[in-house]
Amino acid sequence: MVVSVLEEMRIRSLGVIDDAVVELSPGFTAVTGETGAGKTMVVTSLGLLLGGRADPALVRVGAKAAVVEGRIAVDRRSPVAVRAEEAGAELDDGTLLISRTLSAEGRSRAHVGGRSVPVGLLGELADDLVAVHGQTDQQGLLRPARQRQALDRYAGDAVAVPLAKYTGAYRRLRAAAAELDELTTRARERAQEADLLRFGLDEVAAAEPLPGEDAELAAEAERLGHAEALASAATAAHAALAGDPEDPEGIDARTLVAGAHRALDSVRSHDPALAALADRIGELGILLADAAGDLAGYASGLDADPRRLAAVEERRAALTHLTRKYGQDITAVLAWAERGAARLSELEGDDDRIGELTAERDALRAELGELAQALTDARTEAAQRFAGAVTEELASLAMPHARVTFSIRQNEVADDAAGIDVGGRAVAYGPHGADDVELLLTSHPGAQPRPIAKGASGGELSRVMLAVEVVFAGTDPVPTYLFDEVDAGVGGKAAVEVGRRLARLAQSAQVVVVTHLPQVAAFADRHLVVEKTHDGAVTRSGVQAMEGEERVRELSRMLAGQEDSQSARAHAEELLEAARAGR
Repeated sequence: MVVSVLEEMRIRSLGVIDDAVVELSPGFTAVTGETGAGKTMVVTSLGLLLGGRADPALVRVGAKAAVVEGRIAVDRRSPVAVRAEEAGAELDDGTLLISRTLSAEGRSRAHVGGRSVPVGLLGELADDLVAVHGQTDQQGLLRPARQRQALDRYAGDAVAVPLAKYTGAYRRLRAAAAELDELTTRARERAQEADLLRFGLDEVAAAEPLPGEDAELAAEAERLGHAEALASAATAAHAALAGDPEDPEGIDARTLVAGAHRALDSVRSHDPALAALADRIGELGILLADAAGDLAGYASGLDADPRRLAAVEERRAALTHLTRKYGQDITAVLAWAERGAARLSELEGDDDRIGELTAERDALRAELGELAQALTDARTEAAQRFAGAVTEELASLAMPHARVTFSIRQNEVADDAAGIDVGGRAVAYGPHGADDVELLLTSHPGAQPRPIAKGASGGELSRVMLAVEVVFAGTDPVPTYLFDEVDAGVGGKAAVEVGRRLARLAQSAQVVVVTHLPQVAAFADRHLVVEKTHDGAVTRSGVQAMEGEERVRELSRMLAGQEDSQSARAHAEELLEAARAGR
């Protein structure tokens, strides 16, 4: 059941298109028009709308920007709707509006559901919304890597489950091998690093520094270096506060304050304010006495021993040697020593770590070999089903004698260490397993299977592509398929069969086909024609839905280049009738 349908696109200032609206149907929509009329701009527009590369050369000459807007009917439970709402988009009654703006200077902006979003989000939505196929995609199918991806996609969980396990083991092996290589190839550098750490740690241990010791010694050195001046100052200050025993007549601060206190204390009972002042002066006398006592103790306890000063300077020199090499102060030196000890322990444990990593690497290689064999088995089984289904489709596309097969092989390596053991052989491996997958085509009985890149003509390749997509539609469908000239190189009966298969695909999905073949267009549920105006532009009225007589005229033009040719009109009507009967 189709859960997302692209209902409409509006294209402005893109290539030859000035301003046009493309209305699509849920079933099969064919887009036709004369060469150069802008049919491929429909594909280009959808590519932009779904996160494709933005080329500023696409902006119409004279315009500041090209804009593509799309309206998509979505089921709120669909992956497209869920992802869009996660990004903050709003759905308007089951409709999602998306747009892409491309400026002539190359800047690109995207909006989903009224919310500005990264262009990458459009690409995420595209994965669950549209499968686009054109000539470029056909060339992509020629690459073995794409063919392996197609087979894995078809196989589903049968390959996805062991592939996920294989990928996890492969990443762990790469990490273990990289660490092992780093340990073994840099053994000399690591040994040198360990020697330097040992030397530095021995220096720090020999000095036995204490946290903050350098600051304490600096203060003591300053005190010892000025001991005489400090003692003289303390003695003079003590005499000023408490008096000089050698000068009994001298006046000192304690005597003066004591006299002031006695003078006020005698009259304190007459005025509370004066009493408060007397108390304060009394406290001042106590403070002076305490300070005088401390000064006396400081002066008597001051160490002026030059031998102690020499010892302090020697210790400071030893600590300075450490701070020059290992940290800005002793605290930093001790922190370096702690880190260095941890690093040295790590380096000294390299031999044990190398043994652990070697065992881990060997175990992972063995595990990868088993998982690679499981992948090969799953792919081989899926390849038989996939090839059979595609071969059956090709028979319906006027290739009754063609046969599709898969070649699944491994490449042996001479050096066992460069590969993994699969089935008793050392084979090359990568992130997706050990299999080289290639799609082969036998075009007629007696012919040798050949890679489709060499064994298929342009028309045959188009039909192989369509057959593959029809098979995918039954196992892993997307809501919308867009085919651009997928019928290239096809004609006659084969073209009729291509149209018929596209019509059947449209029974379970929305199908949009840009085509030049009337045999294909005749099967469409909706037929759109792109027409230029006389000035070479495609305007809003330049994309018309053809019905009834107008559709017959367009098919006549496609058949004979003449809309009014009676024989062409008869042939066109016959095509339409045959298409209706042959669905």
